[in-house]
Amino acid sequence: MRKNHHSQYTPQHTIFHVKTSSRPYHCPQRHSLMVALRLPSVSALFSPSAAVSRRYPEILWCSHHNVRRFSGVSAQSTAEKEASPETEPVRVAARKDRDEERRVTPRSQDFNAWYNDVIADAELADYGPVRGTMVIRPYGYAIWEAIQRLFERENQGDWAQQHVFSAGMIDIKEDISKFIPYSFIEKEASHVEGFSPELAVVTIGGGKELEEKLVVRPTSETIVNHMFTQWIHSYRDLPLMINQWANVTRWEMRTKPFVRTLEFLWQEGHTAHATPEEAEKEALQMIDIYTKFAYDQAAIPVITGRKSEVETFAGADRTYTIEAMMGDRKALQAGTSHNLGQNFSRAFGTQFTDENGQRQHVWQTSWAISTRFVGGIIMTHGDDAGLMLPPKIAPIQVIIIPIWRKADEQAGVLNAASSVAEVLKSASIKVQLDDSDQRTPGWKFNFWEMKGVPLRIEIGPRDVSSGSVVISRRDVPGKQGKVFGISMEPSILVAYVKDKLDEIQSSLLERAKSFRDSNIVDVSSYGELKEAISLGKWARGPWSASDAEELKVKEETGATLRCFPFEQSPGMKTCLITGNPTEEVAIFAKSY
Repeated sequence: MRKNHHSQYTPQHTIFHVKTSSRPYHCPQRHSLMVALRLPSVSALFSPSAAVSRRYPEILWCSHHNVRRFSGVSAQSTAEKEASPETEPVRVAARKDRDEERRVTPRSQDFNAWYNDVIADAELADYGPVRGTMVIRPYGYAIWEAIQRLFERENQGDWAQQHVFSAGMIDIKEDISKFIPYSFIEKEASHVEGFSPELAVVTIGGGKELEEKLVVRPTSETIVNHMFTQWIHSYRDLPLMINQWANVTRWEMRTKPFVRTLEFLWQEGHTAHATPEEAEKEALQMIDIYTKFAYDQAAIPVITGRKSEVETFAGADRTYTIEAMMGDRKALQAGTSHNLGQNFSRAFGTQFTDENGQRQHVWQTSWAISTRFVGGIIMTHGDDAGLMLPPKIAPIQVIIIPIWRKADEQAGVLNAASSVAEVLKSASIKVQLDDSDQRTPGWKFNFWEMKGVPLRIEIGPRDVSSGSVVISRRDVPGKQGKVFGISMEPSILVAYVKDKLDEIQSSLLERAKSFRDSNIVDVSSYGELKEAISLGKWARGPWSASDAEELKVKEETGATLRCFPFEQSPGMKTCLITGNPTEEVAIFAKSY
């Protein structure tokens, strides 16, 4: 007789029964439990020497033949259209195989379907077994790891220069705690009101009902403040910052891979200060760091500004944001920094003794970016051929495709390709050699285009004879992006490749900036705002109206007030709703 699968659990095991905390109008049948899956570091999978045949081991719970497919119109890749003496004979043979496996909906036809197709075909993620969950595949996780490494490397210097921490920075790579007592959430009134519909609540553990319900962490302000009360006693302990790379759970009703899922990964920072001025300076410095990261690393030209009171983080005095325009012209909140004032410190009694011996509540900030950034990169730069990754973010910057037709050509081509790979690797360029013989060169061209690799190097027998290579840019389709006869001589090749990677990084930013600016409309009346939104554009206009009027705009147009940009033109203006004088303009847009 087959044993019940629960019989393997002893009383020492804990089975968590999770329910969602929601308002009465939410339909409980639509809720589902997030399965938390976390990958180890997968950097080694993308080492320059890694062969394509062992690119993604199936033990990483991702089955290649089970990748979800979405119906759509096949998009002919630019590589298929290119003419190359070495590759043309193999293209026809590859086309049938390729079309059967990859069918990407054109962006212009259905942006959402295109986005889902790219995520599946580029092997970034797949749907988990529970509605609203996502399983990040190795290549998708490698992009997140690249973001993490770049963020830490680029900003350690900024943190060191901008912060003088008496107690130092506590960098917690894992978690403070994933489970939070429900009473902690209830301590800050606006916080519990804002997060209540999104909470996953644990009620049973070890087969017994818990004495106190536990919340699966939606954010960490409450548990951090509890710990701050243990760590902060004197002004000598301030300022204090902690930073963690962790996962959080929010019971979203409408989900979208990387953009909005029940569980996601993020970087989350918290600080405590002795004065409100220090806290405000910290919140502004962090949103500046996020802005710099978006521009310099992700090539996403965000607009930085302050959220309205309606859109301010639950429990914060002020929220600062970076807003990015996606390829369908919707806004994506790509990162936030919150000035929490003393709201949480008063709720939790987080105090310190100042220099005069008086007990004071600390002033706090919190700030975060998440795997939503991966979705932003896809939707900002991708095209009908798939991903288009900025070189600084790309796990693989250069893919080398060796090409031969006869058996006696193979050894010479592979030797040359390996030598080129070693040359680039020694120059700290992230390169991979696709030397597998399981697929044709034409198929490989399309595969690596789909994955957004910035540069492709082709090496065939004629190239070996001439001591040169063919290099194609992912961001420039067709013959225009292909250059023949680049010398294999190390100094020449390395300089050329680095120069082209820099060009691609700059080109993607300028292209995205041009797209953004051409789709922002300056408006001076509510009628003009509604027209701009109906055309799918962002509306920028003078604003000093009430919260109720802001909510009315959302109800009537579907657009929200994204931010009051930091960059404001001088002089008084007239509010487009009330007609009252105002100094600020606000941006409205539909968003994710």
